[in-house]
Amino acid sequence: MDDKDRLILALAALLRAERETRGALMDALEEDSISRETLLAILSDPIPIVTQEDIAFAERFAFSKHLRLERKD
Repeated sequence: MDDKDRLILALAALLRAERETRGALMDALEEDSISRETLLAILSDPIPIVTQEDIAFAERFAFSKHLRLERKD
């Protein structure tokens, strides 16, 4: 896997994480199950969006039957 492939996978993982986070926040807001203070704390706390788990997921996906990439280890 070259640098270009790793970048694409990282960006895909970032997009997936952002969508999941946005969806969870929207659900909590719609159900009125999150307080204003909690929401402000979440928005002010910088949490890395892409984790090692996200990258591992993206790499497993890339090497699955969904994408035809060859390992270059």
